[in-house]
Amino acid sequence: MMPPVHFTASHAEPAQEALQRLIARHGDTPLDAAAMVVALGGDGFMLQTLHAMQGRNLPVYGMNRGTVGFLMNSYAEDDLPRRLLAAEETVINPLRMWARCADGTQHEALAINEVSLLREGPQAAKLRIHVDGRMRMEELVCDGALVSTPAGSTAYNYSAHGPILPIGSEVLALTAIAPFRPRRWRGALLPKAAEVEIEVLNPERRPVMADADSRSVRHVTTVRIRSAADIRHRLLFDRGHGLEERLLREQFV
Repeated sequence: MMPPVHFTASHAEPAQEALQRLIARHGDTPLDAAAMVVALGGDGFMLQTLHAMQGRNLPVYGMNRGTVGFLMNSYAEDDLPRRLLAAEETVINPLRMWARCADGTQHEALAINEVSLLREGPQAAKLRIHVDGRMRMEELVCDGALVSTPAGSTAYNYSAHGPILPIGSEVLALTAIAPFRPRRWRGALLPKAAEVEIEVLNPERRPVMADADSRSVRHVTTVRIRSAADIRHRLLFDRGHGLEERLLREQFV
């Protein structure tokens, strides 16, 4: 029996076509009456859906109609009720970012994958890093730095040569992006409860932007990041193909 499901899809043509076929086959429960959400698209759309579902406490089952689909299940129209009822749930917490800008404004945003700081101009960024109020690095010269959750550790973090984190590891990855000095610094693993503060040195000559799941803030001077333990995102995966298995498998390819 099909559970009460609300379908949603990205604007991409393959996702919209799949949306119409699945609604014609299974119907579509209004969001307020649904027991779960089926999201059709890629990883970017899954992140959008999870942010949109914040506060509703609804599990989200993704089916890949995009490119990579690391956070998605494989797409198939047959046997969907059985797959949904048998799906395994993974609960993740996002990161909360507080950013102060050169003009004195402050901004807050949430990130399921990572919070990154990136140079805005031709010169390398100079960053000072504090962890739980204690200075840990006086000056990092780099293209940027990021703090990643386990769920996001195979995304930008991995491209920047950061570690893949098991989903239950209760740690965050602090990773430098193209570091120039110290040359051999490969980042750090931090307790999940740690608060990271990154100070931008000489922001007038070396401007830096901050990004939280594609929510960008320009000309930042200080950024604080910590895990938002009060916010829970519920993801559903086919049995045997959950996020824990995917993160483990990625370390052997």
